[in-house]
This record gives sequence, structure tokens and C-alpha cells, in this order.
Amino acid sequence: MSGPRIIPEPIAQLPWRVILLVLAIGCFGLVVLYSAAGGALTPWAKPQGVRFFVLLGGSLLLSRLPLDLWRRIAIPGYAVLVVALVLVELLGAVRGGSQRWLDVGFIRLQPSELMKLFMVLGAARFYELMPPAETRRFSGIWPVAAMIAVPAALVMKQPDLGTALMICAGGATVMFLAGVPLRLFIGGAMGLAVLAPLAVNFVLHDYQRNRVLIFLDPESDPLGTGYHISQSKIAIGSGGIWGKGFLNGTQSHLDYLPEGHTDFVFATMAEEWGLVGGCFLILAFLLVIRWGLNVAHAAQNRFARLTAAGLSTTIFIYVMVNLMMVMGLAPVVGIPLPLVSYGGSSQMTVLLCLGILMAIDRENRRSTRW
Repeated sequence: MSGPRIIPEPIAQLPWRVILLVLAIGCFGLVVLYSAAGGALTPWAKPQGVRFFVLLGGSLLLSRLPLDLWRRIAIPGYAVLVVALVLVELLGAVRGGSQRWLDVGFIRLQPSELMKLFMVLGAARFYELMPPAETRRFSGIWPVAAMIAVPAALVMKQPDLGTALMICAGGATVMFLAGVPLRLFIGGAMGLAVLAPLAVNFVLHDYQRNRVLIFLDPESDPLGTGYHISQSKIAIGSGGIWGKGFLNGTQSHLDYLPEGHTDFVFATMAEEWGLVGGCFLILAFLLVIRWGLNVAHAAQNRFARLTAAGLSTTIFIYVMVNLMMVMGLAPVVGIPLPLVSYGGSSQMTVLLCLGILMAIDRENRRSTRW
């Protein structure tokens, strides 16, 4: 007869390795924001820290919810967010020249962030309901393609190119993993390549078009549109292997690096912590993503498998696009570095993803025991 447990079983069963990794990433991000403010908790580190620990606690609570609940609300939640995106277009609050928020009195909600999550959930639920043999037919392709296109178009209208691309990537990942033929993705990519020049000239806003042109020719306007990328490269390169040291960055402290606490926070970090700090951060993210893919591999049903893989891919795209952006390997599309960049939207999305992944992991362990 075993004695009483010192640690309650629900707490002991949490995936503590990944939780500690997330804590390490989040706390390192707070250190970087503290330095970016010149060695002050305000205006960035303190509110970011409060949000991080509250949202992390919320993700742990979400991990206790049954997976069947997420299954039931996947498509209704997607539909509600489409309606919310339409309301944003009609009634949304404007900030920084963009119309992305719904002001409901006590909170300002950005539906496009939650759509990244429910795009994956909705597509996974659709393919769970569909017989696997139907997935490769037209009836298994066009509904999800429409599910992707509608919110992506609404988000592009806001305008928010980065979030629209994230929504498309999450839905396309679920389609690919569900078994949609690879040739369709190749054909779609070729079609996009042909239409890209038309989109650049006739669909994108002027500032978005300039960002694409600067990506193709970074030196064409180094003091104008290309200033962000130029200063980001200087900050990353000047850090060297070991960095200049904590609180010793010059590009961010002397305001040469724009948005050094949000989209370009990796450049702020790399200047002070160097290649070593950058490798630590990338490795930590890769370990979290690898855990998520292992959860998908161990999943016992199609919905859990597609959801876990889709959410893990969403986190991967967040990290990959931000790093490529700050290094000049991709156009600037306004995607922050999750858990590190200042701001609550991406932080909320990633921690919600982790909460659902932990719920799937708990279901996997329960199925293994039985």
C-alpha cells in the first residue's frame, strides 16, 4: 500500500520539462525588455511579466480541460471569429493606422490572433468528420480552402499581412497532414509565384509594397524604408559571439534600432548576448516545438494528431518568420518573436497553443495507461 502523495497527481503529471523551457524563454525575454528600457522595469518588462505569468497560469488551467471540449467548439468558435472579423471591419477600433481591434468596453479584443488558433482547430475537426478516403477528393479540399480564404481576406483588409499569412500557413499545414495531395500544394505555390507581381502592385498597401521591394534590394533606401533592416543587421553583427554584455547595447539604447522591444527584439538580444544567446533562444524554441510534434505523433485520434501538429507548426512559423525578418531573409511582415517581444497578442496565442498541446499530451498519457 503506497503512502499519500506529496505532490497532487494533476500537478505531477504536467510536462514540467516543457513548462520550464517556456519559463526560461519568457524570463529571458523579460531580461531583454528590461535592458531595452535602459535598465528599467517600465514601460515594458513589468506589464509583460504580469501578462506572461497570468497567461501561463491560464494555459495550465486549459491543459486540464477535456480534449472533447475543444473538439465540440472548434467549428462554432471558428464561425464566431469570422463574424468578429466582419465586425472589426464595420466597427473596429483604429490604432496605428490599422483597424484590427473590437472594443467591447472592458477589453479590446483582436479576433485575428484567436483565428490563428481556431483555424487549426476548425480544419482539424473538419477532417476528423470526413472519411479519410474523401480527403483527396474535391469535396475534401474546397471547404477548408474556403475556411482559410475568408478570414485571411478579412485580415488582409485590416491591413495585417503577417497575421493573414499565419492563418493561411496553419490551415495549409492541417490540409497537408490530413492527406491532401502534394501536387496541389506545388501547383498552388507556382500559381502564387505567377500572381505575386500582380499582388505586389495592385493588392498590397504602399508600405507593404515598399517592404517587399526593400527585401529584394536592401540598399535602395537605407535611411528610409530599409532603415529597420539595416540597423537590425548592424545590431546582430556587432554582438559577435559573446555579445557586448547586459545593458551595454548601443543600437537599442541610443534609439538607432526601431521597434527594438517588439518585432526586432531578437536584434536587441543578440547585440548584448551575442551568438551564444541567440543559439540558446533558438534551441529552447526548437525543443518546445519538438515536444509538440512528439505529442502529435503519440495522439490517439485524427483530431488530436492534426491539432497538435498544426499548433506546433504555428509556433514554428512564428519563430522562423520573425528570425528571418530581423536577419533580412524575409520581408518585414510584423510578426513578433513569441514570449519575447513586448505585447500580449502573440503571447496569448502561443500560450493558448501550449495549453491545448498539454491537454492532448494528458489525453495521450491517459490512453497509454489504459
